[in-house]
Amino acid sequence: MAEESARPQAREERLKRLSFRAWRRGFREADMVLGPFVDRIAVDYSDAQLDVLEALMANEDQPLYGWIIGREPVPAEFDTPILTDIRAFMAEHVAVAVQKGIG
Repeated sequence: MAEESARPQAREERLKRLSFRAWRRGFREADMVLGPFVDRIAVDYSDAQLDVLEALMANEDQPLYGWIIGREPVPAEFDTPILTDIRAFMAEHVAVAVQKGIG
C-alpha cells in the first residue's frame, strides 16, 4: 500500500524535473516550445512516453530545436510520436502566440 501512495509522488517529482529542464534549456526558442509542451501535454503521458521525452530532451539545444522546426534531419532513434506531438504543439500553440506578439 505504501508503494501505491509513493508512485504518484514519484511521478509528480519526475514531471517537476521535466518542467524545470524544459523551461530552462538556455535557448529561448526551445524554452518557448518545450516549457509549455511539458506543462500542458506531457502531464498526460504514460511513464513509457515520459522515458522517450526525457531521452529526447537529453540532447543539446541546437540539434533538438532543429529537429523540432524541421531544419535538421532527425536521427531515427528520436523520430518518435513524441517529437511529432511537440511539432504539432508548436504549430498549434506556440507559433500562433508568436504571430500575435506574445512571447
